[in-house]
Amino acid sequence: MEAKEPDKFMVVLLGIIFDPKQKKILIGRRENDPYISKLSWVFPGGRAIPEEELEDSLKRKIKEETGLDVENLGAVFAKTYPEKREFLSIYYLCEAKNGEEKPGGDIKELKWVVPEELEKHFTTSFHPHVKEYILNLK
Repeated sequence: MEAKEPDKFMVVLLGIIFDPKQKKILIGRRENDPYISKLSWVFPGGRAIPEEELEDSLKRKIKEETGLDVENLGAVFAKTYPEKREFLSIYYLCEAKNGEEKPGGDIKELKWVVPEELEKHFTTSFHPHVKEYILNLK
């Protein structure tokens, strides 16, 4: 997944999957990421595909990685990474609606965590706006 031209981004769609009853966020553990070597725990999602609507790509990738069908509640943030500037990630707030929770694809393990403990799981940059947004979820 290398950008072909220096002014092109690889768009990654990520789901902040929030359980409003338990007040927890679902994250997944990856191993041996080929693009960001220090990457470990992540928000489920993946690369956007030009032939697909963004929401369809988001829901398909989350289903592949978690086994869950989600409702997209809207985009909440977009950023690039100091570790990999050609990646542009768009974060969406999502809620799980049904399905059987099961890691899949690049995700080896799933874990529900309270927002206050979320950042300690991430080994790459965690943007302060994403952190603030998540801490204010009710």
